[in-house]
Amino acid sequence: MAADQIHIKDLLLRTIIGVNEEERHNKQDVVINITLYTDHTAAAASDDIADTVNYKTIAKQTIKLVEESQFYLVEKMALEIVKLCLADPRVERAVVMVEKPGALRFGRSVGATIDRTRAELGLPGKLA
Repeated sequence: MAADQIHIKDLLLRTIIGVNEEERHNKQDVVINITLYTDHTAAAASDDIADTVNYKTIAKQTIKLVEESQFYLVEKMALEIVKLCLADPRVERAVVMVEKPGALRFGRSVGATIDRTRAELGLPGKLA
């Protein structure tokens, strides 16, 4: 597996998320961090966006997914974002952290991280 990475850090979005009644009616902030494992060899040689995973595309797809969702758990949201990332066959592994700032009275945030490879999700590609 390639050790090269693309990072999308601190994507701040608003969505319906949570299990409590109030959370089902009022949008909350979520902070999303994504790490994509891919091979940068071709892109580094060519200096051409066509030879890499376009992080702007991944970010736009993530924004659409999250803003239109109504998940109960941050774990489910993180898994769905991982699946979105792995839809690009050049992404070998995706690590997604979703946090809910202020979810705990005395804590800055609460979150979950999902780390999956193409093979773990049964997707075709280099690792399948």
